[in-house]
Amino acid sequence: MTDSIPDAPESTAQFAELLARVREGDAAATTQLVERYEARVRLTARVLLGPALRPHLDSVDIAQSVHRTLLFGLKHDKFDLNSSDQLLALLLTVVRRKVAHQWRKAQRQRRLSSAPNIVESSESPVSLLASMVSPQIDPAGSAAINDSITQLLQGLDGTDRQAIELRLAGYSTVEVAAELGLDARVLRARLSRLRQRLRERGILSEWL
Repeated sequence: MTDSIPDAPESTAQFAELLARVREGDAAATTQLVERYEARVRLTARVLLGPALRPHLDSVDIAQSVHRTLLFGLKHDKFDLNSSDQLLALLLTVVRRKVAHQWRKAQRQRRLSSAPNIVESSESPVSLLASMVSPQIDPAGSAAINDSITQLLQGLDGTDRQAIELRLAGYSTVEVAAELGLDARVLRARLSRLRQRLRERGILSEWL
């Protein structure tokens, strides 16, 4: 999946004018902006959800949440955007964060209600992380990603592996720190390093 937009080229002035109208509360401009990216946002959300997450989350709900975040940010000048490509990159980042947040929330709710946990009962960290990278890639690509994740996890110490497993199971940073007997600040630093290592391997770091 690429981040380019198949629409006709749009000038910087046209793009800026559209965003300005959205910031001013122009309903027609808002509808135009949302409709332009809605299909792409929903497709990306659906791909990221994958077979492991789709039973628990809906791509339509994710897309609506992403659009609310975008419109709020535009109206309050939280985003500095100069092109459609920048806007699309922002939207895809927000999609990843929304999916990761909702997944951890669902995992936490199941854990607190004593329901079976997907990480502990039916999915290993390797397969779950692989499904989050790109659930619809070809078998050869999937095998390569599995090997990359396996090598990464094997290169970690026991504490870091446990931290990843607990985060995938929906534990908060404070809860993970308590489970591992670490200071929360120390754990945040370790998680930051783990996210960087995941990003270097093309793995979505938002899941930690």
